[in-house]
Amino acid sequence: MIESLLVANRGEIARRVIRTARRLGIRAVAVYSEADAGMPFVAEADEAVCVGPANPAQSYRNVEAILAAAKSTGAQAIHPGYGFLSENAEFARAVEAAGLIWVGPSAEAIDAMGDKINARNLMAAAGVPVAPGTADPAEDAAAAVAAATEIGYPVMVKAAAGGGGMGMGVAADEAALRTEYDKVHAFAERMFGDGSVLIERYFPRVRHVEVQILGLADGRVVALGERECSVQRRNQKLVEESPSPAVSPELRERFLAAAVRAGEAVGYRNAGTVECLLVPGGSDSAGEFFFLEMNTRLQVEHPVTELVYGVDLVEEQLRVAAGPPPTFDPDALAPRGHAIELRINAEDPKRFLPGPGAITNWVEPTGEGVRVDSGYAAGTTVTPFYDSLMAKLIVSGADRAEAIERARAAVAGFEVAGPKCNLPFFAELLENAEFVSGDYDTGIVSRMR
Repeated sequence: MIESLLVANRGEIARRVIRTARRLGIRAVAVYSEADAGMPFVAEADEAVCVGPANPAQSYRNVEAILAAAKSTGAQAIHPGYGFLSENAEFARAVEAAGLIWVGPSAEAIDAMGDKINARNLMAAAGVPVAPGTADPAEDAAAAVAAATEIGYPVMVKAAAGGGGMGMGVAADEAALRTEYDKVHAFAERMFGDGSVLIERYFPRVRHVEVQILGLADGRVVALGERECSVQRRNQKLVEESPSPAVSPELRERFLAAAVRAGEAVGYRNAGTVECLLVPGGSDSAGEFFFLEMNTRLQVEHPVTELVYGVDLVEEQLRVAAGPPPTFDPDALAPRGHAIELRINAEDPKRFLPGPGAITNWVEPTGEGVRVDSGYAAGTTVTPFYDSLMAKLIVSGADRAEAIERARAAVAGFEVAGPKCNLPFFAELLENAEFVSGDYDTGIVSRMR
């Protein structure tokens, strides 16, 4: 097993990985920027190395500095967390070239799934349902219009190299498509260095459902259930729950089988997520689902799967990377109960605009079925340099109703003062009839505002 692990990330995910490393007796090394010197994850690591200034390009995305930190501390392996370099194939290659263990999928799998058009085509070939769309990039606005005429409006305009809800637009007619194409193309070139654009059919009412997969060291790919991720703002998730209240047993069987095929198609190893769109109705009452993308890393929302399936996904990642078998029986995976995760962000609860600042009070809720994965504490500061996520509040119960009730109590007991915080939004959501019924879609937040 791995004896020393460098965590190439920050905040709550760094603390999360360090927690499992400590439980397993693995020495944990943190890297941090100058802006994060006083953060909890730095203090909790066995050793910590400053890798640069606040700018992520000079610190958390600084491959040379991170590899130098691994060498100087004697780390055997690197866990990238999520974001930053976690889906960077060249970083994965550099880690392995340095003689270190990469805790993630192969660089080839990252490359294969990193381009949305290539991923679509691979999935279609593997028998995974994909939405009507282009098999090749739309080279210009005219090509996009021609594709949309064949696909049918409205259409989604997507950056082929994008992710995390970035580089997307919706067009209901040709004029709007030409405008959106230019915007997405320019954004993609600026943000990803690749202006390739994909055109897909847009479904006005849709749910976002994903499947957690784990590619084992012995070559098998297993699915650990699905997560509902439809509570979103600006195409970015705010709430996740497992199991999805929209997925019937028959649909779940199809979902999980398709996700396993997706992983097998690229020889997937380690943790990953197959994201799909679920369109209500369709060919049967359960609805139809289409492949959206594969995230070749651990997801922010992985705790809901951990609580429902009783596994530590970080430990399983380390086992896959190092070779030992999983702690669970892959042939006897079974969900139990219900879990909900709320992303506690430093942002305005009405307009969802970032609101960084010094934290003057921080009291985490406790109680049966309550878990908090936090990156901050009283006396720390949410800076404008990084994502606004401060913590994840995860609750579980015997069923969805109990999980919601526990979530209400936990939100009421979570105290944050200083920066703006979206806790009031969650208090509102947990009383919303649409959410409580389970019959909601990706438009729920806009309807609440």
